[in-house]
Amino acid sequence: MKEWDVVIVGGGMVGASFALALRATRLRVLLIESVSPDSAAQPSFDERTTALGNGSKQIFESLGVWQAMAAESSPIRAIHVSDAGRFGVARLDAREQGVHAFGYVVPNRVIGRALWQALRETANVTLAVPAQVKSATLRDDGVLLDVVTEVSTERGPERVTERIRAAVAVAADGAGSVLRASAGIEASVEDYEQVAIVVNAATERPNNGEAFERFTASGPLAVLPVTGGGYTVVWAVTPTRAAELVALDENAFAAELLSAFGWRAGRWTKIGRRNTYPLALSRAAETVAGRVVLIGNAAQALHPVAGQGFNLGLRDAATLAEMLAGAAAHPDGNEADFSELLARFSGWRAEDRRGVTRFTDGLVKLFGNDTPGVGLVRNFGLLLFDLSPAAKRALSRVSWGFAGRMPRLARGLPLE
Repeated sequence: MKEWDVVIVGGGMVGASFALALRATRLRVLLIESVSPDSAAQPSFDERTTALGNGSKQIFESLGVWQAMAAESSPIRAIHVSDAGRFGVARLDAREQGVHAFGYVVPNRVIGRALWQALRETANVTLAVPAQVKSATLRDDGVLLDVVTEVSTERGPERVTERIRAAVAVAADGAGSVLRASAGIEASVEDYEQVAIVVNAATERPNNGEAFERFTASGPLAVLPVTGGGYTVVWAVTPTRAAELVALDENAFAAELLSAFGWRAGRWTKIGRRNTYPLALSRAAETVAGRVVLIGNAAQALHPVAGQGFNLGLRDAATLAEMLAGAAAHPDGNEADFSELLARFSGWRAEDRRGVTRFTDGLVKLFGNDTPGVGLVRNFGLLLFDLSPAAKRALSRVSWGFAGRMPRLARGLPLE
């Protein structure tokens, strides 16, 4: 039986980042991913974009991969928040907060390409692709994993099951995590009854680094700047409305988008391919079970309204990598320390996770509440926020996390 110090299940953006963070350690790492990162079928690295907070950008800089992303990243220099049908707005300007940008919008495929190029050159990380975990058995001294891989034979490709042992098994395989289920960790799922329509689009004038969040009766509508002067649009609507909008031709969809969003970005001149994604809040009951630990969407999958899901998951990855690296480097370190270490990790990350989840879920429900009088309260709330420098400073720091332990990588420091 092959033995590994750390086995990571899931090579999406969080899993790949975590694996890369461990390259400076002496840990033997196996990364298992079911779909090749270069495949068009890889859902983690499709045409969607991710808004990286400044903390996440710093982590990527510390990992040495930001330069490979920078040319295709678009800085968010201003943010405009509005509530459809009401006059209250809130505006944030990066210069007023003393930062170059609030964050950077990067295509997921660019992030994936940079991470996996670096991983292929990492000596202590073995890549198992395509492969998938069939089941896991938790033991006091580790986790036994049954892994199915495809091998080439004279008769053609065959599927082979191999049992391996991990001192620590990390679930980074998304909201429907197989490893989480095998570990017996339950997850609650709250369906928002919304579908996100994601589309890249262009207008008659360049974006100038301004991002928009508009709350409509059907759901939030985010318009984020991308390189080339255009935007990526994330429009949350009911499933029925989503089907109607996707079925429209380009001109008709542009007209509907203009009606919902207004003229802030000008007239929409080009509409790209539209993709849809169901939206739900998924929360694991626990983030650690024995030697299994959850990070990223396996622990919590959020609504994209505030763009915090990946940033939260990356802080999970950076913190866990730091703790494992410290244990591995300690002269008296041994496997018996891992169970206690994972319990401490869960405690350290709890406050940040709760804070970001409440913030994101609260925004969706507050601006989706049509109870008489609530809209007026929201309207005055936006106006007061727009007049409060202290509130703007607080919101500008959201992408650094909601308290808890700030990872060394996010501070520009070495892992150990």
